[in-house]
Amino acid sequence: MALQCGIVGLPNVGKSTLFNALTESSIPAENYPFCTIEPHMGIVELPDGRLNELGKIYNPEKILPATVEFTDIAGLVRGASKGEGLGNQFLGQIRQTAAIIHVVRCFDDDNVTHVEGSVNPIRDAETIETELLLADLDTLEKRHRKTDKTARSGDKIAIKELNLINRLLAHCNEGHRARTLPIHDEEEKTILKSLFLLSSKPILYIANVDEAEIMQDERNKHVQALFDFAAKEGNSAIRICASIEQEIAVLPEEEKELFLAEYNLPEPGLHKVIHASFSLLGLQTYFTCGEKEVRAWTVPVGATAPKAAGEIHSDFERGFIKAEIFHYKDVLEYGSEKALTELGLIRQEGKQYIVKDGDCIFFKFNV
Repeated sequence: MALQCGIVGLPNVGKSTLFNALTESSIPAENYPFCTIEPHMGIVELPDGRLNELGKIYNPEKILPATVEFTDIAGLVRGASKGEGLGNQFLGQIRQTAAIIHVVRCFDDDNVTHVEGSVNPIRDAETIETELLLADLDTLEKRHRKTDKTARSGDKIAIKELNLINRLLAHCNEGHRARTLPIHDEEEKTILKSLFLLSSKPILYIANVDEAEIMQDERNKHVQALFDFAAKEGNSAIRICASIEQEIAVLPEEEKELFLAEYNLPEPGLHKVIHASFSLLGLQTYFTCGEKEVRAWTVPVGATAPKAAGEIHSDFERGFIKAEIFHYKDVLEYGSEKALTELGLIRQEGKQYIVKDGDCIFFKFNV
């Protein structure tokens, strides 16, 4: 299951710098609006120390981590929903992603232009949120006109869809995001998903700070304001210095630890971004292990064993018979599958089993 996150924000807040660090690439990141015109995409490995530990036990030919896909989307400005600053194009790119990584400038620097003229994280965050909401209202009004005609004919599905659209219009017109509307059942959840609303996507706020701020334990006023705003909106936020992260990303591995120690950082901030992006969509990891490869697979929290099998191949899900399962912690403690078998720690599970993070699974199927 691919995790796709769109990196958004006003121009010149550090989006492309963050993307460069994430992907160790070198797309333009100059100091002027709309430097990024075409969306840039990069696939990033999910940092997971468990894979290395499993590799020591199985000594496989290959170790394959789970991945996260990031898209660097050009800066949005006030009026984007009406086409300002190529807004319609950029909003369309956001619509293709599953989650939003919203970079907000939380540092003062007279040498870096701010499109609004001053640093104000709440204003900047609300500017983007408002444009997403306005775009959604336009989408809902268009869908309402189309659905209303079908519903008048007595079509039950259209009637249900129209009812949801009416609730969404009322909800969003009051300034609330679509994601906060109570959904009554699975059918409504499917309808909501089909609308591709921008404000229905989960958001992770990135407070982008300068080098002096990242070395401090306490948050500055800009960062604290953004964290409070995120909490109020039911979202999460993390603090990083994108410029430092870009420097770290291109260093040889042996030099990274020294650099991190210099800035009193326990790990690269990028690891926090990647893991936070991963959890943003309620995802978890299970493993398949053997001599050929040890591999991490991504599934939603609450996924059943057949659904997890389907991530490997649709035939695995279609012909699912059972799954042999043990937990990563157990094989790490006892050192081998043979030891787990002798201790009775490998169990057989059927179609109703709910996969847990860290499960090691061998699927049996027949098609």
